[in-house]
Amino acid sequence: MKLVRGAWKLLVGIKDALVLALMLLFFGALFVALNARSKAPAIKDGALLLELNGPIVEQPEDVSFTQLASGQQIGRQYRLRDIVRALDAAKSDDRVKAVVVDLEKFGGAYPAALSEVADKLAEVRRAGKPVLAWGIAYTDGGYRIASAASEIWMDPQGGTLFSGPGGTQMYYKGLIDKLGVNAHVYRVGKFKSAVEPYIRADQSPEARAASEALYGGLFEQWRSAVQQARPKAQIAALLTNPAQVVQAAGGDVAQANLRAGIVDHLGDRVAFGRRVAQIAGGDDKKAAGFFNTIDYDAYVDARPLPKTGKIGIVTIAGTITDGKAGPGGAGGDTISDAIYQGLAKNDLKALVVRVDSPGGSVLASEKIRLAILEAKRRGLPVVVSMGGLAASGGYWVSTPGDVIFAEPNTITGSIGIFGVIPTFENTLAKVGITSDGVRTTPLSGQPDVLAGTNPVIDTVIQSTIEHGYMQFLTRVSQSRHLPVARVNEIGQGRVWLGGPARQLGLVDRFGSLNDAVAEAAKRVKVDTTDIVYLEKQPGFAAQIAKQWKRDNDDDDASAGLDVMSRMAWQQRQVAALAIGDARRLLTGSAVRAECLECAGSGPMTAHAGDMRLLDLLLAKLGL
Repeated sequence: MKLVRGAWKLLVGIKDALVLALMLLFFGALFVALNARSKAPAIKDGALLLELNGPIVEQPEDVSFTQLASGQQIGRQYRLRDIVRALDAAKSDDRVKAVVVDLEKFGGAYPAALSEVADKLAEVRRAGKPVLAWGIAYTDGGYRIASAASEIWMDPQGGTLFSGPGGTQMYYKGLIDKLGVNAHVYRVGKFKSAVEPYIRADQSPEARAASEALYGGLFEQWRSAVQQARPKAQIAALLTNPAQVVQAAGGDVAQANLRAGIVDHLGDRVAFGRRVAQIAGGDDKKAAGFFNTIDYDAYVDARPLPKTGKIGIVTIAGTITDGKAGPGGAGGDTISDAIYQGLAKNDLKALVVRVDSPGGSVLASEKIRLAILEAKRRGLPVVVSMGGLAASGGYWVSTPGDVIFAEPNTITGSIGIFGVIPTFENTLAKVGITSDGVRTTPLSGQPDVLAGTNPVIDTVIQSTIEHGYMQFLTRVSQSRHLPVARVNEIGQGRVWLGGPARQLGLVDRFGSLNDAVAEAAKRVKVDTTDIVYLEKQPGFAAQIAKQWKRDNDDDDASAGLDVMSRMAWQQRQVAALAIGDARRLLTGSAVRAECLECAGSGPMTAHAGDMRLLDLLLAKLGL
């Protein structure tokens, strides 16, 4: 019998080894095949095609093997700095006869990113090259980019209606009361409205005032920028009285857009392709609408970033969380380790900190701040570059900066701290479950999610939150050379746009990442190209997903949406994002410096898991 068992174990071991070997051979072959397919072709004359089938982000999220193996849809994300580099190169590249921007499946971006891309397209036009945009139904963000084009095309069956920033937000107070959940909220700052959905059924007057100022400022900046980029676009009537405009056109939104100068031409993708072919060249023997194309990915890959440099650039993108996180997430350990290793392995002379984050864990934010301070301890100047969003914990990590750059429409501030702990004593009581036990101190078993918190732990946690807020105020006070009392006045969790933030002294100058790098280069007397990004490179799974997505872009769920469907899709994404924020709030770090209310102004594409949660909730509600 022992011999049989031994033989069986040997056979199982051989089987496992063969399976592992076959998997390694499979993925190795897949890697070789994808590499062969994705090798940059020779760049020939044509139109640089910027097909934005997803959101523009500061740092694309990593893709795991689990996601690949599960077969779930993996959306494409576009790195802002890659788009900027490509458009900068296209201006003087004789092979680039035009730039084509396809916005049919655009997933949005923060206003600062939209402005930067639009400005780069305007520079391409000033260099004497046509920029042509095409879409079925432009979103507000998509049209901000399209407004920089020399020709805007739209499908005749499409149409564009501008909605402006803002909208409704979900409040869970009634639901958690019905479920018996007790949400214990600890906060400082009358504008820290991220926790309001758990303690109110509607928006507080303070939160409403802050939102009106934020959204009003964003809306005015969008309207002014569009009007400046495209003076002939008569957007006022479509913004104030869209029903009258559409009715006057007999319900044909596309014709209403054409009459108002919002678009230049109505035509399907084939007609648009023929127009591009007139400029960039084409081939009548190929598919209708074909034009000579310069692949965007190949164009970017042909210009790899340097692997060493004197100016280190660290990116803090996404929610700041405890522990480690892949690209697109700001793990406190991951970011701080990247800085420490960058200082140890590179002969750095300066550090540029690029921030595009709503904040998150206070503990992780402080860990990152201390790593940045280590660079200052070693004598390196630190320049902070704020992207679309640098709020709450995103501002916390910015405080070591010798100079802080932001854009006029950067969302920042939100200086405040909060914590949420749910307990379920009332929920359990509804089904007849009670709890009891022996306690040796007032803090035994606290915070008790089964029996609820007691006044002692409530006082302790609230005191901790207030202490953390005072730390936040002190950090800002020392960094910005402002009295603590003044920081408290402009803090309180209130969100500010870049313009008011500069007037208040929270930021120093307006400028992009390139401007921040130029400032760092000037301070240490090196060239602006002498840079190195202190970040983990995308993994093997991410490379496979990128190639897979490039070859299978037609499966995007937002493809081919008309104007009404597109607007509904946007709101569905917003709802899923809100649910995801709620889930992460209740399951993440207890003490947080985070601006959840800022997310509604950014990319609209929600995580697949959040979409599933939304579908489940709607199904439960019978919708």
